Amino acid sequence: MPEASILIVDDNPKYLKDALPFYGYKVTVANNGEEALGILQNRTFDLILLDVMMPKMDGWETLQNIRKNDKTKYVPVIMLTAVNEDQKMISGLKIGADDYIVKPFILPNLLARMEALLRRTSWQQPAKKDNNIQENSETSNKKLLTAREKEVLKLVTQGANNKEIAEKLVLREVTVKTHLNSIFKKLKVTNRTQAVLLALKTDLIS
Repeated sequence: MPEASILIVDDNPKYLKDALPFYGYKVTVANNGEEALGILQNRTFDLILLDVMMPKMDGWETLQNIRKNDKTKYVPVIMLTAVNEDQKMISGLKIGADDYIVKPFILPNLLARMEALLRRTSWQQPAKKDNNIQENSETSNKKLLTAREKEVLKLVTQGANNKEIAEKLVLREVTVKTHLNSIFKKLKVTNRTQAVLLALKTDLIS
């Protein structure tokens, strides 16, 4: 999603600060939670990348403050954490985190998660005016996919590769590729990761 404005809250932000502008993002950096909250008083952002381990104020406390503020409580937040602990992640989701990514991460993975979250947020914007719009958007996306495409996408979300999908559905691999290309086009994504994230976030395969 080009030109989206991103706030990176990290005491070691150089990698993301250097990389994200190449993908069309406008980047602002805060080196700790206190600095981030100060920036958020005067500026708005489309998404926040928030590191958990930081000096002065850690990511959890920063997230709590973001969600308490009327100006920022709806801004999507992806937590960056060096530890994959399910209990802490669940607690963070309850506080208001929208997604997690564990360090060290692969940049395409983070980009896919950012794009999916920004896309979902853009769908939700009109919902403030009409609560039926988001539901209608998801319903229309479900209708876009054929029954076979939903079967393929469901297997993709389970981690199956093209060969495994072909065997499971008794198809040729080239047919699976054709279905995947159709799915990507209909969902306006470019790869399997984005398709999986979108399917899980919007319940496309139910």
